[in-house]
Formats: sequence, C-alpha cells, structure tokens
Amino acid sequence: MSFSKWIGAALGWSFGGPIGAIIGMALGGIVDAFGNGSANTVFTEAETRQGNRQSHQSQRTQPGDFEVSLLILASIVIKADGKQDQRELDFVRQQFVGMYGKERANHAFRLFKEINKQQNISTRQVCLQIRQMMEHPSRLQLIHFLFGIAKADGLVTNDEVSVIYTMAGYLGISHSDYESIKAMFYESADTAYKILEIDKSATNDEIKKAYRTMAKKYHPDKVLHLGKEHQKGAEEKFRQVQAAYEQLQKERGF
Repeated sequence: MSFSKWIGAALGWSFGGPIGAIIGMALGGIVDAFGNGSANTVFTEAETRQGNRQSHQSQRTQPGDFEVSLLILASIVIKADGKQDQRELDFVRQQFVGMYGKERANHAFRLFKEINKQQNISTRQVCLQIRQMMEHPSRLQLIHFLFGIAKADGLVTNDEVSVIYTMAGYLGISHSDYESIKAMFYESADTAYKILEIDKSATNDEIKKAYRTMAKKYHPDKVLHLGKEHQKGAEEKFRQVQAAYEQLQKERGF
C-alpha cells in the first residue's frame, strides 16, 4: 500500500480539529509523497470519513484514529525532557513493526518524524479531542504505551512522568487508573497493590474484589475493536494484573 493510500485510510475523526491541523502540517513536510491529484484524493477521503464519524460520535474508535493519536502523544512525551533519545525512537518503530508489520510501520514512522518536528503542539487541545471521540479503554491503552516509550531508554524522567500525568488528566483518566498503569513500569514494595488500585491495609477479600474489577477493566476484549495488533498491549496490562494478584496471594497465603 502506498503512503497516500495508507494515510487516506488512517484518518477519520482525527482529521478534524487540532489533530487534523497537526497532521496537515506533517503531510506538508512529505512533499515527495504527493502530487496534487493524490493529495486531493487523500484529503477528500479523510474529510468524508470525518463527516461520517461526526454524525455517529458514539461509534467506537477505529484503528487509524488510535494510531494517529498515538503518534502525536508519543512525540510530546519523547520531547518532554528536552532531548530525544534514539532508544525511544527505536522503541516507537519496534512497537509499530510489531503491531502493524514493516510496511505499515514505515508509513507510520514517516509521519511520526514529521510530527516530531513541530514545536508548538498543544497537549491540552489534542487530549481533549481524543477524550471527546475515544472510549475509555482505548485511552487507558494510550497511557500504557506512552509509559513504555518513556521507559525505553531505561529511565522515566520526572519531566516525562509530569507530561504523561497531565495527558491522563486531560484524557479523563482517573488518578487511580493512572497510578495503576504507572506502577506497571516501576518496581517497589507496593507495586502489586498500586496495580490493583488498593493499599496495603486491604483485606484478602478486598484484594480478590480488586482483582476481579481490574481484570475486567483491562481485559483485552475491551480494545478488540482496535484490531488484534493493539490487543498485544492490552494483554500485557492484563498479565501484569494477574501477576500482581498472584504475588499477593503468595505473600498472604490465600
């Protein structure tokens, strides 16, 4: 699939609003990919999809809209500490290759590099558009992926934590959900409790109840509509919830 066809298929509701402006600027930087005719085709297709989605806002997020949202938020996180580490860029590429295959990943990374050149992306405006159009389980998946990017160089900096925390707030992610996902990337004495969104004073019955709640919240089927490529990340969250519960079972002997 050519880049022009890929981008035309990828953009739905994300073509409008502040995200649309960012993508428009990025496409402007990929001048060799478009003649006037192919560019017009891409934008016409995207605008048509956007109009269809606006009339059905309750419809679930499509893979292309999730993908574009992920590229923009990843760019913001990577630049949060004032420098771009090659390991973080490699992580983004590897994740896309693993999810989409080499050809589609190359298209995505090409767009990502152009997005990454933009200096004045409004985190608030982008996140509010995502919050309005994207359902909660998919937004949780975005936060999980962003922590993975931040951890790719071996260290999550305070600047990166701060920007992901800000994003989570704008995205409508609760503090407890944010701390649960964050704990999946840190090792501490109370990591298992944080993942299950409880504290150390919880009873065994409360731990069991918390596990059932978190297993339901992070079940991979929650993002089934995004395609099997995005279920891998959801499965990782689900496994960490299971591991946290099994650790507490072992420690408490129940």
